[in-house]
Amino acid sequence: MSVTSLGNGNGGRNQPQTQNAGRHKVLLRVLVAGVAGAVTFLLSGLLNQEDDNLWEWTMSISLGCTVLIVQYLVDFGERFEKVDQGFAEILSATELFSQVDGSVLRSEEVTRLVLGYTRVREQGGDIMQAFAEKELGRLARMMEGLGSGTADCPGENHEWLIDLTDCTKMTLDATSTSVDREFWYSGPAERYLAAQEKAIRRRGVEIRRLFIVRTEDEVTPELRALCEDHRRRGIDARIAVRSLMESNPRVSDFIVFDGELCHETKPDQENNPDSTLLSADPDHIEDHITQFTDLWAEAERQQTPRVTSET
Repeated sequence: MSVTSLGNGNGGRNQPQTQNAGRHKVLLRVLVAGVAGAVTFLLSGLLNQEDDNLWEWTMSISLGCTVLIVQYLVDFGERFEKVDQGFAEILSATELFSQVDGSVLRSEEVTRLVLGYTRVREQGGDIMQAFAEKELGRLARMMEGLGSGTADCPGENHEWLIDLTDCTKMTLDATSTSVDREFWYSGPAERYLAAQEKAIRRRGVEIRRLFIVRTEDEVTPELRALCEDHRRRGIDARIAVRSLMESNPRVSDFIVFDGELCHETKPDQENNPDSTLLSADPDHIEDHITQFTDLWAEAERQQTPRVTSET
């Protein structure tokens, strides 16, 4: 469906109304000019007491014509202003689409977005239009955030996890703390793991996940089973106990995609997921890569069999 067909969906029904409105405007202008001429004729008759009324007719006709011309000039000015504004919008849209064509984002996706929104505006009810505007605003805010290098949202965003996994080409390094432990027993977690399996099989993505607990008592059979389930899917999963760490590395719940984008889950005061942050800042990424490397090394050390000697 083309833009023209969408934009002119009600054109046939609105055309007679537009023509009638145009006729009414013309008649109104003529009426105003006639009234102005009549008033001028009466005033000039009162001011000029001579029998010859040529001067009154001349003044009334001249003023009536002047009023009519002024009305058309005002209307022309308004129309010209609208046309000028329309050209400015067209130039702005052309510049925007030229930037889209030269970017990584495919222009057809932007076109689909505009056409879909146009269709909702023309055919949708009030609540659908309100919802579409809200979603469009949310998308605009996210794009603005990503353009500046960061984006965030309240709570957990499972769709971000899945979409980012689908976009990953090389590596995915993740930590899992008590902040998101319950997530792994939910429906979105299964979708997330399925996306990771596909990334491993089809694109050869290397995925490492580190489950971090505070004490050895938290290494429960359920956690070991969860870790084993990840391994069966091709994910290199390990468990690290903070109380056994020789160093004291900083611990947070995050994922680094392809070494380029960091996904963080921020906890609230009760250690529940409070917000989600995406960051492409190079220093931020490097900090979390270093953090994961240190934690992974601690997990490897803890898995090394301990050698004891008798004295």
